[in-house]
Amino acid sequence: MEEDKRILLFTGDGKGKTTAALGMTLRASGHNMRTLVIQFVKSDPTTGELSACRQLPGCEIVQTGRGFVPERTDPAFQEHISAASEGLHLTEKALSSGKYDLVVLDEICTAICKGLLDEEKVIDAVRMGTSGMCIVMTGRNATAGLVSIADTVTDMRMVKHGFQDGWEGQKGVEY
Repeated sequence: MEEDKRILLFTGDGKGKTTAALGMTLRASGHNMRTLVIQFVKSDPTTGELSACRQLPGCEIVQTGRGFVPERTDPAFQEHISAASEGLHLTEKALSSGKYDLVVLDEICTAICKGLLDEEKVIDAVRMGTSGMCIVMTGRNATAGLVSIADTVTDMRMVKHGFQDGWEGQKGVEY
């Protein structure tokens, strides 16, 4: 047990990681819990979750990403690293503040996997969470270190996806 705080991890190649975390956000709001969602990588200001979270009592949402991550050789890659670092700084402040009951680190696994953040620095930040807090991490390719600190790990496995049949991203489903 990580000092009486819950740490959940939603990973895998299937759809539903962010959706599950946002479901927990909705549930927490219904219990008058204070929630912060930090979206690493994501940057679209028109997503449904951004609009909905801003209307939920006790919920804050911040996008710190710059969108799809380019190759490391692309000059824009450094901007993505800077944005992820800003998100990690915000994470550290939020987790150590005691202000939130639930903190969602959306796509933090992706930020590590893509080389935007160092796994150990993320683990150190997560350990800053206060007693009674719930921390949720999402994203594909969760590292062994993140799996080891989580008390609950769900691997979303893709069996079939509409994209394979030519479906485009759909409002209310993918964004």
